[in-house]
Amino acid sequence: MKLSVFTVPYSSLSLEETLKKLSAIGVQAVELGAGGYPGNAHLNAKELLADDEKAQAVKALTRKYNIEIAAISCHGNPVHPDKTIAKDFHDQFIDAVLLAEKLGVQTVITFSGCPGDSEGSKYPNWVTCPWPDDFGTILDYQWNEVLIPYWKDTVEFAKQHNVHKIALEMHPGFCVYNPETLLRLRDAVGEVIGANFDPSHLFWQGINPVSAIKALKGAIYHFHAKDTKIDERNVGINGVLDNKNYGDVLGRSWVFRTVGYGHDQEIWNDMISMLKAVEYDGPISIEHEDALMSIDEGLSKAIEFLKEVIIFETPTSMWWA
Repeated sequence: MKLSVFTVPYSSLSLEETLKKLSAIGVQAVELGAGGYPGNAHLNAKELLADDEKAQAVKALTRKYNIEIAAISCHGNPVHPDKTIAKDFHDQFIDAVLLAEKLGVQTVITFSGCPGDSEGSKYPNWVTCPWPDDFGTILDYQWNEVLIPYWKDTVEFAKQHNVHKIALEMHPGFCVYNPETLLRLRDAVGEVIGANFDPSHLFWQGINPVSAIKALKGAIYHFHAKDTKIDERNVGINGVLDNKNYGDVLGRSWVFRTVGYGHDQEIWNDMISMLKAVEYDGPISIEHEDALMSIDEGLSKAIEFLKEVIIFETPTSMWWA
């Protein structure tokens, strides 16, 4: 496993300034945004695809600071019911795949996306219950008429361009939001689809991340190190579905936190150990979205915490058995 950082919080810095900063504090890999919601401050795909020298310069920087590019992120909603919005997200994702091929990166991260409830919809419609029966009709349309056909075509494109790992972040608000929906899409379109496993989105749904990791053996392609703090008092009153702003730390049922500030080290030890048990040996990529900490403090605390938790080395043979 390698200690990685999702660099979006440092979008105001150049790529070289970011790599220099992270290298100095022991980071081994980075996850770089190349469009979609993360933006493209550190990887402008169109620019790099059009200029071989600039693409080679990116590779040279990673060698200079001894940091590898673990993944390219281009989170978006390529099946948005607004065709203009969908095309923009899709085009950016396609460019991210082409850039991954050019840079020799194996993994591209995004969301599954979420369509509307019908062909004439204006906005996405995330279904969370089976009744009234209208919701079942919506799900059938979303999965069988939009989501599966889209990802079948997109997976084939990715394979043609040597990208064999599309890591979907299981995120509420999109059709793939838990292990069951991730595996449903994977079964339908092939093993290029896997998970970007972010426990922060699972904690508040009541999912046990250790159990989820075990259920996804062989299908985890990336891991986001981000925590969630559950406010049991607020959950006891209003439950976990919460539309209040993420900045309302006192009022929300849950908020994102730096690792170790939502759940203790034992839980993170268990997650990392289960990742090792299912033979995941990829990046542990810190995603900083903590409203109570600055970028530098949040990342530095996460790095120090994870240095104690991550299993960096390959195990030796069992001399005791």
